[in-house]
Amino acid sequence: MDVFACAGCGTELTAPVSRVALPVHTHHGGWEELHPPLMEPATYAVDPRPTGPPWRLWEDVGEDAAARQGVYAPVYSVSFGARNRIVIAPGDSRSMALIPEKCEGYCQGVDGRDGPNLACEGCGRAVATRMDDCGMWQAVWLEPDAVVRRPSGLPAVPPPDWDDLARPEHRVPPFETDGWWSRRWEAALGVALAHLVAVTEDRPVVLPAGPVTELFGHAVGRCLPAGPDARSVGLAGPGIRTPRPRPDVLLVPRHPLTGEPWRPPGDEGAVVPLDSGVWAYLVHPGETSPMPATGVLPEGVLRDDYPLPPYPWYPLTPHRRAFEYTLVRLSAIRAPRLRRHREASR
Repeated sequence: MDVFACAGCGTELTAPVSRVALPVHTHHGGWEELHPPLMEPATYAVDPRPTGPPWRLWEDVGEDAAARQGVYAPVYSVSFGARNRIVIAPGDSRSMALIPEKCEGYCQGVDGRDGPNLACEGCGRAVATRMDDCGMWQAVWLEPDAVVRRPSGLPAVPPPDWDDLARPEHRVPPFETDGWWSRRWEAALGVALAHLVAVTEDRPVVLPAGPVTELFGHAVGRCLPAGPDARSVGLAGPGIRTPRPRPDVLLVPRHPLTGEPWRPPGDEGAVVPLDSGVWAYLVHPGETSPMPATGVLPEGVLRDDYPLPPYPWYPLTPHRRAFEYTLVRLSAIRAPRLRRHREASR
């Protein structure tokens, strides 16, 4: 495990943390809602893309400079902020104090619009940004040039791997306990749809029967055209058999540490990466009962007379910003067949 310390004075700024993949819903929350922490306790992730201020208008930046920032289609503004910012849960921050004049926000918290708003208590240097306004996952973002990573001295924690996807606690249900769709699922669907549009070049698709069609079918039908020459889509990943013959596109999980998509050995075909927790639920939905069996029923057996959990009354809808944000950052959007999506991003 590691800790991050101030590059100026050496003050430790975090609890011991271990690296995991950057969540796909990092920048995509629900408007006018307060969200929980983005990161699990004792974890951190790194965003390789430029994020945060300063922002420059697309018309001032130009296509070539925007592409160097990882944006390949017209958007309102392009971030020229730091790359490789480190995100942790707010509860894992240490020895940092808010900078009052940098604590602007839209509604119920701070949003980092003025740059770093947390200072090292040891030397006063601005080192991080607290973000917790409505519509944002609560997080502390460490500036990469203001901190250094050091060993914590604690025993190393085994890094997450494909085997973790089989654990029940890794699965993310598609809806919350109050009956609304999961914000994480909405964002994951938006990101996956962007990749699906890119790899199929906006062609029709045929989804596999089962939970993929039940949960994604409505959104895919609204995003992609209908008609002949459809591309087949299948679910694949560690621990399950890859469909044969191989579908044109495979829905696969992202690695829980690197974020890279899973691939069958020696396979270079088209894949669409999914949030690993969402993928794990699609493959292993598990038992839905909230009530364990008691009395004379054997241990581990669940009752079949429990009430159905709350279920959303409307189809699962992709997070619009997650879809647009992802698609304009895929170079494939420059393809002629994606013209309608490219123009819609303006």
